[in-house]
Amino acid sequence: MTRIQGLDPGSRVTGYGCVRATGEAGMMPAGVGPRTPDRAPLVDRLNELHRDLSALLDRLRPEIVAVESLFAHYKHPQTAIVMGHARGVVLLAAHASGAKLIELEPATVKKATTGSGRASKAQMQSAVQHAFGLPEPPEPADVADALAIALCAADRRKATAAVAESEGRAGPPAS
Repeated sequence: MTRIQGLDPGSRVTGYGCVRATGEAGMMPAGVGPRTPDRAPLVDRLNELHRDLSALLDRLRPEIVAVESLFAHYKHPQTAIVMGHARGVVLLAAHASGAKLIELEPATVKKATTGSGRASKAQMQSAVQHAFGLPEPPEPADVADALAIALCAADRRKATAAVAESEGRAGPPAS
């Protein structure tokens, strides 16, 4: 069984969700990382994010960590800069864990999850609820996004293995 950890980076809230890639993906622990006050200095929020994320990755020991790549809206460049700092911490913690790192575009994850690369947060939550048979949509939306990222990475892994098998090459081991 391969564990794939999905991470939706943020400087205030980082969503996480882990799936088992065993033919049919099953959900494992999901939740949100540190929630720090807006007024806390950025360096303190980043330090807390690194500490908590490192502990989470050490506890779950995923083989693959999938992270959403940076998306920036031209009207909000300051947000993109702060998000870049958080992503850097997430990438550092993922690399230090020894897991294979996969980065996925937000539109790719949305399209794979909902069929539309421009899906809203509510559509993503609903699609993740349906995919995992949950009684309620995951809250907050960061958790749904993280689970969608992990599920998209699991689907890509499965597709890559199928192509390799059809071409007569050995694909990733079926854990």
